[in-house]
Amino acid sequence: MGPLLAFSRGVDALTTGFGRIADWLVLIACTVSAGNAFARYGFSSGSNAWLEVQWYCFAGMVMLGASHTLFRNEHVRVDLVYGSLRMRARIWVDVLGLTFFLMPAMALLAWMTWPFFVEAWVRAEVSSSPGGLIRWPVKLLMPLGFFLMSLQGLSELVKRIAVLRGIELAKGQLHAVYARPDQ
Repeated sequence: MGPLLAFSRGVDALTTGFGRIADWLVLIACTVSAGNAFARYGFSSGSNAWLEVQWYCFAGMVMLGASHTLFRNEHVRVDLVYGSLRMRARIWVDVLGLTFFLMPAMALLAWMTWPFFVEAWVRAEVSSSPGGLIRWPVKLLMPLGFFLMSLQGLSELVKRIAVLRGIELAKGQLHAVYARPDQ
């Protein structure tokens, strides 16, 4: 399990890095949004490119931040049964969910979105909006995000199997505690 856990730590570090990028994209999107609104309403000036920058930032937040959310175990889940299970049973539910649902779905989505990006790259696709931006960078976020989710899914699977085998993980390496939503 040693090499697999080392792989897992590497993936977790990569995911954390992309999570930081997603965090910064929130600030950038808010700043661009405020600046664009100020320019449009304060000076009757603006550009569709700024709107598209906001959309691109949002796409980056979602696609680059999703794997970090999985690492932190903060995805929304149906907790009718999960919340009442003991830790070991929850880990088994996670192992089965990762294996049979997350991994196949993310692999399929990464594979399906790659040609979408490649076509935009080859054609040098540009937005049809006046002043619009090139499209391939935002389209690259899709296969990249799904690939990162696949990697993080593997990392989570390795960690959960290690725990089931009785291997104690370093503090902060496995986020498996479930907190019921406050609402």
